[in-house]
Amino acid sequence: MKLFLKVLLGLLLLLLLAAVCYYPKLQRVNQVMHFFDREIIVDNFRSTDKMMTYRKIPAADQPSPLPEARTTPPLPASFTYGSLTMAVPAYLDSSYTTGFLILDNDTIRHEQYFRGHTAETPQIVWSVSKSFLSALFGIAVAEGKVESLEQTVDEYCPVLLGSGYEGVRIKDVLQMSSGVAFNEDYADFWSDINQWGRGFAWGASQDAFAAGLEREKEPGTFNHYVSINTHVLGMVLVRATGQNIAQYAKEKLWNPLGMEHDSYWLTDDYGMEMALGGLNTTVRNCARLGSLYEHKGNWQGTQIIPESWVAASVTPDAPHLQPGVRPSSAHTLGYGYQWWVPDGDEGEFLAVGVYNQFIYVNPATHTVIVKHSANPGFTTSSPLGTTEMFLALCREIVKGLG
Repeated sequence: MKLFLKVLLGLLLLLLLAAVCYYPKLQRVNQVMHFFDREIIVDNFRSTDKMMTYRKIPAADQPSPLPEARTTPPLPASFTYGSLTMAVPAYLDSSYTTGFLILDNDTIRHEQYFRGHTAETPQIVWSVSKSFLSALFGIAVAEGKVESLEQTVDEYCPVLLGSGYEGVRIKDVLQMSSGVAFNEDYADFWSDINQWGRGFAWGASQDAFAAGLEREKEPGTFNHYVSINTHVLGMVLVRATGQNIAQYAKEKLWNPLGMEHDSYWLTDDYGMEMALGGLNTTVRNCARLGSLYEHKGNWQGTQIIPESWVAASVTPDAPHLQPGVRPSSAHTLGYGYQWWVPDGDEGEFLAVGVYNQFIYVNPATHTVIVKHSANPGFTTSSPLGTTEMFLALCREIVKGLG
């Protein structure tokens, strides 16, 4: 009996020790499981620094506020998407907008915040992070730190040898054409993206996750959105530059663009940034990236990103990357280097993140429109969650500005 009690006590002590050791990870996993619950989604989107590890990206050493118009023109009363006509205020409210800004000819013409956010509130922008990462990648190429997009990703990241990424060109990864099998359905509990998310919350290595993916199609032949592709680009960038992504972003984008507000980038427990969607930043900071691309990589007379990189980033250059319905693409929007390209003749392009984060750029009209959101209806069939509906609003706004 005494031996039994000693064994029982020992087991209880082990369980208590395990609970103490693993409680923070269990808590993070639980938070991720409920991250998108309607009652708390808005607060969660602006407070990921209280849940995860991160690296801070301070505001520019010499911040420069964006100029503001003396008078603010009203937003359109309504806009039409397909057979649906919707009042603009109703759309902004129903899609849980937290910040909305219109930059016209480099001047703020409209800026509005909702649900407790302000101009200084950083929130997670999800896959809009990919377009920031693309800008950094272009700078690294220009500096010669990444020699060529024709190189394969495993040349920089040997851990990918034997995975679906072995032998895949950097360019194909940039263009979401890696051929790697991946389910990006956020509504499917067992999808690859949701399994990755739970692993991230537990503290698992993102590099190891990428190295465990398998090949599905011939690289460079099919446009399939795989968020882990951007993580692989982040792996290449870190190894090529010798800096973490947050450091490189501060040096190459935040300082040169005069970013007004502090930002931060989530990291895994191994210190690697969540390159595919972990940037937390403000609406105005996003507007600066849009303006930089509207000006072909030039910021107030200084070429920050090569013009050729910007052009290539927003130009689908192969049949499977073109906008429209086609058997070689899983999407109707076209794709460049981590930027989406809609059909049309004005050269529009967008950065897009889940739950309705957007940077819309129209170089022909010198317009940038940013929307931050925390839309709990994103995974439903509601048109409010679609990029196409936001695009319809942007086109209505552009008509009014003209």
